[in-house]
Amino acid sequence: MHDRRTHRDHPRVEPGTLTGERAALEQWLDYHRATLEMKCAGLDDAQLRTASAPPSPLSLLGLVRHMAEVERGWFRRVLAGEDAPWIYSTAEDFERDIRVTAEDTWEEAHATWRAEIARARTLAAGRALDDLGAGKHRSGEMFNLRWIYLHMIEEYARHNGHADLVRERIDGATGD
Repeated sequence: MHDRRTHRDHPRVEPGTLTGERAALEQWLDYHRATLEMKCAGLDDAQLRTASAPPSPLSLLGLVRHMAEVERGWFRRVLAGEDAPWIYSTAEDFERDIRVTAEDTWEEAHATWRAEIARARTLAAGRALDDLGAGKHRSGEMFNLRWIYLHMIEEYARHNGHADLVRERIDGATGD
């Protein structure tokens, strides 16, 4: 069954060229979030599970699950200091988010990712870019909101490149 959503359900807005630093960071992050959404639009379950280049298990479904984990880790755990458990990964299988099984569904992964994005926006609202997170990264380091935004933009940009290749392999669709 085809997923009838298109990227129009989550429009991608070009970041402004004359905005301030905070607005620019938030706009670029939202742009990259919307890009991943576009790469998944219109595909059925089998296509969303298609691995990029076996033996790599990387798929669009896995990327969405991974980005849900990344959103949660940086915004909930590092920025807000929440005791937010991993969604998919475990201590025994840190890359479980990328490796999808027959039981893993697009509906669940997509809803979880969208919920983590919404929570991230809420947690970042009202904080200054120089504000240190209330929690620490697993490395023990602390980060300010500016660094988190920049890292998230980099993380999405890198994985959107992967998504580009996966999508092209599935149906030949290319583009930014």
